[in-house]
Amino acid sequence: MLYSILLPIHSIVRWLLVIAVVVAVARAFMGWFGKKAFTALDNKIGLAFTSLLDLQLLIGLTLYVISPILQTAFQNFGGAMGNTQMRFFAVEHILMMVIAVVLAHVGRTLSKKATTDLLKHRRAAIWFGLALLVMLLAIPWPFSAVSRPWIRF
Repeated sequence: MLYSILLPIHSIVRWLLVIAVVVAVARAFMGWFGKKAFTALDNKIGLAFTSLLDLQLLIGLTLYVISPILQTAFQNFGGAMGNTQMRFFAVEHILMMVIAVVLAHVGRTLSKKATTDLLKHRRAAIWFGLALLVMLLAIPWPFSAVSRPWIRF
């Protein structure tokens, strides 16, 4: 029951998160290369991105524990590693997403602590950009080997 509720929420939050990170990265790069001031809006966008990422991680970890796919995988973990789909969800997806969370939080912390606006934007651009790259690699796109629909209901 909980699984069937959380899975669509996880799918929808994914798109909110993709929008938030693209906006955060775009603003950071524009601020960096445009030599613009780091505004309260830039800070709020970074906060929104990392907050959505934390929410998505919480939902994802809950799904990780209750997922029927992963429960099957954990019954024979060695065998599951030979199955592309099970390996992706049991190891690759969660590992890459946790890395993305760490990258995003490091970027947010370093950008907040930077002493100049240029440095704030540069740190946000680099770290948020790395988080975005890892996230895009970890999403089970409909065209990937572990295909999932664009939105799950």
